[in-house]
Amino acid sequence: MRIARLVNAWFALEGRDLPWRRPGFTAWGTLVSEIMLQQTPVARVVPRLEAWLERWPTPAALASEPPGEAVRAWDRLGYPRRALALHAAATQIAERHGNVVPEDVDALLALPGIGDYTARAVAVFAYGHRHPVVDTNVRRVIARALLGRGEAGPPSTRRDLAAMEALLPADPAEARVTNAAVMELGAIVCTARAPRCDVCPLAELCAWRAAGYPAYDGPKAAVQKKFEGSDRQVRGLIMAELRAADVPVTAAEIETVWPDAAQRARAVDGLLRDGLAVQVDGGYTLP
Repeated sequence: MRIARLVNAWFALEGRDLPWRRPGFTAWGTLVSEIMLQQTPVARVVPRLEAWLERWPTPAALASEPPGEAVRAWDRLGYPRRALALHAAATQIAERHGNVVPEDVDALLALPGIGDYTARAVAVFAYGHRHPVVDTNVRRVIARALLGRGEAGPPSTRRDLAAMEALLPADPAEARVTNAAVMELGAIVCTARAPRCDVCPLAELCAWRAAGYPAYDGPKAAVQKKFEGSDRQVRGLIMAELRAADVPVTAAEIETVWPDAAQRARAVDGLLRDGLAVQVDGGYTLP
C-alpha cells in the first residue's frame, strides 16, 4: 500500500533515535519500555529505562527483589501500579518461561498487567512478528488520513486493529517498520493540537486535509479528570514519602502531606488496597 511505502521512507529519515529501536535491544527491554511509555512522555522514560535495565537486565534480576524496590525505582513515572505489574510479570517470566520474555501474543497476554497493546508491541518490535499495533497516535493518523476526521473518537479494539491491519505490508519486516512509523508520525507530526501538515509524508493523501480540516463532531473519548487536587495527586504525594524513606512513614508524617483528612484517608486506603503500601508497626512502607 502506498501509505506504508510513504511512512516507511519518512521514518527511515526522520524517526527518532530511541533505545528500544536500536539493534540488539532485548525483548525484556522492549517489554519494560512499553509499560513505562504508557501515558508517560518519552523524555521522562529514557533515563528511567536505562537505569532500570542497568539494575535489572533480566526478568529474574527484578523478580529476585521485593516488589517495593520496583515501585521505588519507578520514581515519578506515574501510575505506580505498573511497577507492581511489571514485577509480577517478571516473576512469571523467570519461573514459567525460563527467564525469556515469550513471543506469542496469547502467552504475553497471560502475564500480569499485560494488555492487548503491550502484547502485540512486544511480539512485533522484539520478535518481528506481523501484527497490527495500535495506540492513540496510530488511531489519530488513521482517523485523519483515511477517514477525514480530526479526532479518532472512542477506541474500538476490533475496528482499530482491522484498520491498521489493512495498512500493513505482507512482509513482516516491512510491517514492523510500518507499525513504528505510523506511531512516530502521530507522535511528532500528526499531533493532537498542532499537526505539522507541511512536513507530513501523507499530506497529499490525507482525507482530513483534503476536506478542509472539518471540526470533529462525533462521539468523544473519555476525558481524564483534572490532576490538581485529585485523589491521584494525594496518592502521588504519599507515594513520594514512602519511596524516599528507609523506615516506616508515620501517620503523623503523612498528615503533613495533605490537609484534607478524608481525602488523605481515601488515598491511603487505596494504596493499601492496590498493594502499593503496607501497614507495619510504626506506620507505612512500600511492599
